[in-house]
This record gives sequence, structure tokens and C-alpha cells, in this order.
Amino acid sequence: MKTIRNMAAFMFELREGLIIALKAVAANKMRSALTTVGIVIGVTAVVLMSTAIKGIDNAFEGGISSLGADVLYIAKWEWFSDKPWWEMRRRDDITMDEYRRFASLVTLPAATAPYIIARETVKYEDNNIGSALVTGTTERYLATTNFEFAQGRFFTAVESSSSRYVAVLGSTVAENLFPRGDALGKEVKIGGHRFRVVGVLEEQGSFLLGDFNPDQRLFIPIGVSFKHFSSRRHSSITITVKAASPELVDETREEALGAMRKVRGLKYDDENDFGINQQDALMETYNSTVGVIQIGGYFITGLSLFVGAIGIMNIMFVSVRERTREIGVRKAIGAKRRTILAQFLLESSVICVMGGLIGLGLAVILSLFVDQVLPTSVQLDAAILAIVISAATGVAAGVAPAYAAAKLDPVDALRYE
Repeated sequence: MKTIRNMAAFMFELREGLIIALKAVAANKMRSALTTVGIVIGVTAVVLMSTAIKGIDNAFEGGISSLGADVLYIAKWEWFSDKPWWEMRRRDDITMDEYRRFASLVTLPAATAPYIIARETVKYEDNNIGSALVTGTTERYLATTNFEFAQGRFFTAVESSSSRYVAVLGSTVAENLFPRGDALGKEVKIGGHRFRVVGVLEEQGSFLLGDFNPDQRLFIPIGVSFKHFSSRRHSSITITVKAASPELVDETREEALGAMRKVRGLKYDDENDFGINQQDALMETYNSTVGVIQIGGYFITGLSLFVGAIGIMNIMFVSVRERTREIGVRKAIGAKRRTILAQFLLESSVICVMGGLIGLGLAVILSLFVDQVLPTSVQLDAAILAIVISAATGVAAGVAPAYAAAKLDPVDALRYE
């Protein structure tokens, strides 16, 4: 029973303290508004950063999934390696004959395909792309991806083997060349040669994937690519190897490594003169880059919140001084130290939470504009984080002034002028 009474008394004191705190804030609107500026900036920064990073994460993961997490890329170059680039440049090109021997040796992959990339000007009437990524490959390439089509299809085995002039456009390429969406069946010029569009991909990737983004690429039969677009510098193919399942990626990699060494005629103690690349390397590089951005963002946010907390602390000390007689009266009629302490902690918390709510609203509005440039994703946890940070900052900033108010002697407080 006593516990219930104590709880009821505490709740009453809390409610009264909150009412007094709200009245104090309302009585000094301009001062309270200016005091929250630091908190508003800090909360806006942390929420906007978290929404942008979450949006970029979603876009990047979506792009990676469109390429397939279970795909290996055997190439002359290694994507991320400590080896000097000039050493890799001296390696022999991977040829189509080597690809055919490799494909005949491996048994674990669900599919394999060769491809070669060139940069060419692509035109349709008055629309053009100055340096588009043209990927020459075979019909088997589709089996190594998770592509979906907005229109049409991929080129067939007959079209590939007979090197017909057909093309499949990535979504971004199609939008640039055919703003009205009528690409299917039309003829585009790739490097001055006419190709009939047989398919347009759905939007698949992310701008963060760079040259790996299928949205920014065109796909043509590899024979045509060798005939018109390959050069001495760009004649090495890449072999894509799709594992039968994500669980078999490691085993598939080991088999591919052994098969490629055999194709290349390497002895047991010879170094690999090719690279087997996985998207894990892309993820690691991406995560390390985002991690640096997050650290910088949190530092700026923390600095802003610290400055805001110092401002609130100063204002609260001023508030305690202005209301010294009020504190003396309240203590003279029986108010406990904890009541005075809670009142000023609540006041500083109310100011900070108000700033946090304003910052949250501002961050949501700004994210709509940022979304036009970078993908954003407003999450519930970001909103909760904003309120929690605001309240915690208010408590931290209000502790010293509240303690100073709570320990005032009532007689000295009543004599204060």
C-alpha cells in the first residue's frame, strides 16, 4: 500500500514538474527556440545521414542481387589486389578457345558464359550516349544473371552463334535513347553499326555498382563485338561462372581454379596468371567506404549536439538564477530536492525533445529532396533514435543546473533579489 502511495506521489510530482516546465518554455519562446538550434541541427544531421545510408544500402544490395551473389568472374585482372597493375597487365589475355576448354572441364557450375566489354558511342536519331558499355557475350550469359525484362527477350543461341546484329538495352540506356519507351524493334547505331533492339531490361542495378550496373550497359553477340569493337588493348574476355547454389560457391570456386590452371598449363608451383573475382570484394570495399562516411557523420553530429547541450546548460543556469525565489518558495512549503531536480531536468528535456521533433520533421522533408539525387529510406528506428538522442542530450545538459537548483537553501533562496 505504501509503495502504491509513493508511486502515486511520484507521478503527481512528475506531472506538476512537466506542467511547470512547459509553462517556463512557453514564457520564454524566443529563448527556447534559439536554444534548440544546436539540437535541431544535430538531430537533422543524424536522421538525414541514417536515411541516406539506409537508402544507399538498399540500392546497393538490390544491385548486387541483380548480378547474383553466387557468380564468379574469371578475368585477366583482379578487382582488388595488392599486386601492381603492370604485373597483371603483362598476363596473357583469356581467349575464347580457353573458355571452351574451361567450360568442358567444369561440372559444378549451373552455367558459364564469356563476355568482353568495349566503350562505344550509341545513337538513335538525335539521342546519343557518348561512351556506353557494350558487352559482347553469348546466349548463356542470361543464365548467369537474375535479369528481368521490361520488353522483349535476350538474344538466342542462333543469333549468338551466327553473330547477328541484335542488341539488348539496359534500362538507363533505353531511357536515354528512347524517352517514350518504344525501343523494341528499333535500330540503334553502336559505333556506327546498326543493331536491332530485341529486348530491354527492367531496372536492375544501382549507380554504386559503376561499370557493373547492367542498367548502363548494352548486350550484343560476342562475335560481332570481336569483329568491330575489340582491340589489342581490349581483347581479353571475362568468364562468368554461376554456382548451382550459394552453398556451393566455395566448391565451385575451387573447381574453377583447378580447371583454369589446367587450361593455362600452369605447374603446381606457378602463380595464377588470372584472377577469380567475387562480389564479396565489392561488398567489403563498399562497407569500408560507408563506414568512413558514418564515422565522419557521427563526429559532426556529436559536435553539433555537444554545442547544443552547452547552450541549453547555460540557459538552464540562467533559468535557475531567474527563478531562485520561486525555488525557495517551493522548498519552504515542502518541495523535496528530487522534485526540484526533476522539474529542471524535465524542462531541459522538453526543450531538447522539441528540438528533436523539429529536426526529425526537417530531416524527413530534406530527405525528399535528397532522394532526387541519392536513394533515401526513412526508417522508424531513425525517428526513435532522434527522440532518444534529444531526450538524453536534455538530461545530460540539465543535470548540473538541476542539481544547483535542488541544493539551494530555501532561506537564502527567499532572500535572493
